[in-house]
Amino acid sequence: MKRKTLDFHISIGESEQDIGLTVKIWAFWLGNIMHGANYRTATGQVFTRKEYIKGKPQIKIAKFQGGKRSTYQYCVQLLINEKIQIRHMAIESTRLAANKTLEKTTGESGYYSRLRIYPHNLLRENKQIATAGADRVSEGMRRSWGKAVSLGARVKQGQCIMEMYVNGDVHLAAAKKALHGSCVKLPGTPLIKVIEWNKESP
Repeated sequence: MKRKTLDFHISIGESEQDIGLTVKIWAFWLGNIMHGANYRTATGQVFTRKEYIKGKPQIKIAKFQGGKRSTYQYCVQLLINEKIQIRHMAIESTRLAANKTLEKTTGESGYYSRLRIYPHNLLRENKQIATAGADRVSEGMRRSWGKAVSLGARVKQGQCIMEMYVNGDVHLAAAKKALHGSCVKLPGTPLIKVIEWNKESP
């Protein structure tokens, strides 16, 4: 929650020597703290034209690939069983949790992982003031288009979110465990799928 001061100048009297009084009111603005559930349903037209927007939000995903490209036996995929929208913070936390867990077993060069989705959709928020007398200052639902505050990816049912490439049964079990532990960061119902790869990672 962000705190901001609003200055109001009040004049007392009608003569030239009227008394000027400046009143400071602390207004609490609801910042970018809305729950992910508010953006979970992927309805309506996507909002992706970033060239028309000033102050567009920066993507929070540090990198889309991790580990080392090589020849691997197995590909372990994390799928979503629902049509849903996922914010970029959830995608990044899922990637970090999975990679950190798997690196404990395989090391930094014993696996290869990559994200399969990109958050193109800009998510807007009509910010409101949450304080006493806010109805005198805020416009309510007038001009309620909102400002872009976050990014999200729209995912189809059964679409792959992330995949990991490993060698050997021990590393395969570690990859499944890593994805199982990281999928709690995502909305929806996850599914882990194992594919025999036996070739170069993409």
